[in-house]
Amino acid sequence: MSFHKPRQMKRTAFVLVVTLLLNATQGTAQIADPVTWKFSAEKINESEYALLLTASIDQGWHLYSQDIPPAGPIPTTFTFHPSDSYERIGEVVETIDPEVKYDESFKMDLKMFSVQAVFRQVIRSLVPGSFEVNGTVEFMSCDDERCLPPREEAFSIMIPPGDDSAEEEATGEEPVSSSGDAPGMMTSTVELSAGDTEAGSRGNFQGKSLWGLFFVAFLLGFAGVLTPCVYPMIPMTVTFFMRGSENRRRALFQALVFGFSIVAIYTLIGLVISLTSAGANFANVLSTHWIPNLIFFLLFLIFAASFLGMFEIIIPGSLTSKVDRQADRGGFLGAFFMALTLTLVSFSCTGPIVGYLLVQAATGEVLEPLVGMLGFSVAFALPFTLLAFSPSLLKSLPKSGGWLNSVKVVMGFLILAFGFKFLSNIDQAYHLGILSRDLYLAIWIVLFTILGFYLLGKIRFAHDSDVPFIGVPRLFLAVASFSFALYMVPGLFGAPLSGISGILPPQKAQQFDLTEYTGDTGKQVAGGSMLCDVPRYSDLFSLPHGLQGYFDYEQGMACARELNKPVLLDFKGHACSNCKEMEAKVWSDPGVLQRLKDDYVIIALYTDDKTKLPEDEWITSEYDGKVKDRIGKKNADLQITRFGANTQPFYAPVDHNGELLTTPIGYNLDAEAFRNFLDRGVAEFERRSH
Repeated sequence: MSFHKPRQMKRTAFVLVVTLLLNATQGTAQIADPVTWKFSAEKINESEYALLLTASIDQGWHLYSQDIPPAGPIPTTFTFHPSDSYERIGEVVETIDPEVKYDESFKMDLKMFSVQAVFRQVIRSLVPGSFEVNGTVEFMSCDDERCLPPREEAFSIMIPPGDDSAEEEATGEEPVSSSGDAPGMMTSTVELSAGDTEAGSRGNFQGKSLWGLFFVAFLLGFAGVLTPCVYPMIPMTVTFFMRGSENRRRALFQALVFGFSIVAIYTLIGLVISLTSAGANFANVLSTHWIPNLIFFLLFLIFAASFLGMFEIIIPGSLTSKVDRQADRGGFLGAFFMALTLTLVSFSCTGPIVGYLLVQAATGEVLEPLVGMLGFSVAFALPFTLLAFSPSLLKSLPKSGGWLNSVKVVMGFLILAFGFKFLSNIDQAYHLGILSRDLYLAIWIVLFTILGFYLLGKIRFAHDSDVPFIGVPRLFLAVASFSFALYMVPGLFGAPLSGISGILPPQKAQQFDLTEYTGDTGKQVAGGSMLCDVPRYSDLFSLPHGLQGYFDYEQGMACARELNKPVLLDFKGHACSNCKEMEAKVWSDPGVLQRLKDDYVIIALYTDDKTKLPEDEWITSEYDGKVKDRIGKKNADLQITRFGANTQPFYAPVDHNGELLTTPIGYNLDAEAFRNFLDRGVAEFERRSH
């Protein structure tokens, strides 16, 4: 028996919808849905009811019982949401006896249902009147050749049952893997052991959570309000809605239109980015091509210089005047143009925040720019809208003054520091060797040290006011800035700095590495890994922690056959922050490191490298029909066409035929889960070898 797709972790409905939408952008695949659920209730007496949970099973398929041994497949499990309206009497019982069949894969007898399964749960009502019983059922269905990943089906049953609510039919779509299958992609049947649980797949969403992105964007939206271009406009904007208005209700409605207009304008920007970034390899182009990275670096440099007081960035007066005249007309259209005016005027301060957010979002999935801009705009519009509803709150706001310029200067330092990340992307992708890791760290150490002195009032810029004393907030920020600078100092000598590894150049870009002379076990693996021959591109790439491996698919597979070892395909990128963080925090784990060294042949495949291949190694993609003439393009095409995924990191254990040994995983900082993932791959490889 084999699993067709990896087991899915338990997800909220929001993440499920997002996953389905992402899959829709890559094409429509045939999705098996052999089990249909119906949920109903029967009255037993005045206070007791029987819940009937019925599964109709397609011909040739079967559903596992609730009673499955721990080493077996996933049992059918019912979860009832807590409620004060009823209590359960006993547990869920199976009213139809299951079949007992010997399963060759699990080497055990298993209970399963064919055609139909009926489960019964008795409850007692604790309140008068009607209420709902809500919950979920998790189940797994298989036929003689494959298994589908475990699914969760939500149910809601009305008590007492009526004509309209006695029965609810659930025909939800099959949850889709985070990678999805694009048209024309080869999808391997993945044979998994019973231990292949949700730990392997939950990492695919952990690092790319849309809720997490929304939260970060929300905080950046509030930061945008505190910029000198925006904060002084709060009283003026709120007064716009209050002046000359005898109709309080109309003024408040205009304020709502104003707030929603801000959200609509910023979210529209995110929508445009979403639509233009729908290509499967757009993330690699944006994150590593020298043109967009150089443009972003120059923009961040210009904004930083402006924030530090070198000059002012001003939107053309003719543009803002035209928009402002439309706002003066009043009415709901005037509220919209007032929002547009604020957006344009504030751009000189919010531009780098919005730009950074869009860059981070666009290098993820298609929906992320939309979610990011929605979070930013909601937080940005919220203070204006709330103050328009209650103008008396204006009195409690701190007055504009020198503190706003200090905020602007601090932002200038931060923008300048993060701007060098774009230069680093170019340097790594094109192997220029200009911005080494220690030089990058030196720049950051100097910047955050100067920032600390600025916060203490020891350094002043052109538009700064006198600082007669240091407030507690400035003191705390100065301590944080100096502490961060000191934290980075060991990195000049090769320390991994795992806390910020995701935004630093890789360890191989270190020019002076003291750990090479001290034998730092955090970086080296005793004995290294045995290789068959000198790896191609070893002058361009290297693996972390002293590991040895290959950077060419064919060469690595040939060595794996010679050594009779499984292969770990490591799809990564120069600009992939999560890849660096995984290597710094998970691969450095002694158990993980030992498994990588002893049990696998590692093939690291950079999907964003710009090195041109010899012409006889060019390929024409089965996915988009384009010629792939670069290392990165060829590796990215392999990941897309072979595994239906285009995000990194992406770890895929395969056998000598390139067939998956277990479910691939992505970003997941749980070292134990990664150890188990590696062990599952080895166990399956040994099983197939015998």
